[in-house]
Amino acid sequence: MSLQIPAINNQGTSQALDVSESVFGQDFNETLVHQLVVKYMAAARSGTKAQKNRSAVSGGGAKPFRQKGTGRARAGTTRSPIWRTGGVNFAAQPRSFDQKLNKKMYKAGIRSIFSELLRQERIAVCDDILPASPKTKEFLAKIKDIDAKRILVVADELNENLILAARNLPYIAVVTPTSVDPVSLVSADKVIATTAALKQIEERLA
Repeated sequence: MSLQIPAINNQGTSQALDVSESVFGQDFNETLVHQLVVKYMAAARSGTKAQKNRSAVSGGGAKPFRQKGTGRARAGTTRSPIWRTGGVNFAAQPRSFDQKLNKKMYKAGIRSIFSELLRQERIAVCDDILPASPKTKEFLAKIKDIDAKRILVVADELNENLILAARNLPYIAVVTPTSVDPVSLVSADKVIATTAALKQIEERLA
């Protein structure tokens, strides 16, 4: 059984596209999609924060003063965390925030997102969205009838004209089927894809 993704016809060259229900007709799994989004955003964290503990701070090898008779608390090193020049207690170290998610779960989550986009009429096919020149004005003319604040364009391949025409528009994101991510899909008010791109997505998620 197949479903249809509606077409946006600027020049009459696009037609509604039949797609598989196994990819675009799934129930929305909010728990899985949330897990998918959290994993993606966590993996984007750099995790490069670093501090020095008492063993990493240079110096401090000599006992700063004699053990008894000074009236001060005994000390064996100037690099203790209670000293101004000392190390840090429980010092932060570089780490990865990436979370494990099985490939089957990832694919199921992306299928769920695409299915919900289709149900909410937030996805459409348009083959004439690619500009003939690297002019932002020409690209805006192609999307002027799309009523959306944030638009995600999925092209089967990134040509230079599309990249140059869209890069100055903060509310437009351009990706390929291999680089589609859950955060971009969820946050987009409208997803515009070429026929070839949707076919590639269907093959990857089948």
